[in-house]
Amino acid sequence: MFDLIPFEHRNNDLFRFFDDFDRNFFRGFEESSAPCRTDILDKGDHYELHAEMPGFRKEDIHIDLDGDRLTISAEHKEETEEKGSYLRRERRWGALSRSFDISAVDAARISAAYENGVLKLNLPKKTEAAPASHRIEIQ
Repeated sequence: MFDLIPFEHRNNDLFRFFDDFDRNFFRGFEESSAPCRTDILDKGDHYELHAEMPGFRKEDIHIDLDGDRLTISAEHKEETEEKGSYLRRERRWGALSRSFDISAVDAARISAAYENGVLKLNLPKKTEAAPASHRIEIQ
């Protein structure tokens, strides 16, 4: 009569069966290719990076710099209290990591904030060094 999957309309259409098979077969690939969905905005003098990281605590998220590479990583630790009493378990436990090239960013001035499951990084652009002004003597 009712299933534990909300808002799903079931019917016995053969083509729907193949669509569902295709969607379920490739679901793991889509999730592994983008461990945390990210938007990067160009704000003129700086970039803003917004990374969706729902369910993570601030203490579980790490931002590391290695040369021109910025790496965001996080890890969920599995709670073992109610391991055997789940009827359905869709929330995932594990680790994720994502790296970005920041060669155009002033790494010393990067700042970060985490609110409502979204990590926000302010990435100031490197300023182009203006050539020192001087007078050229005519010979």
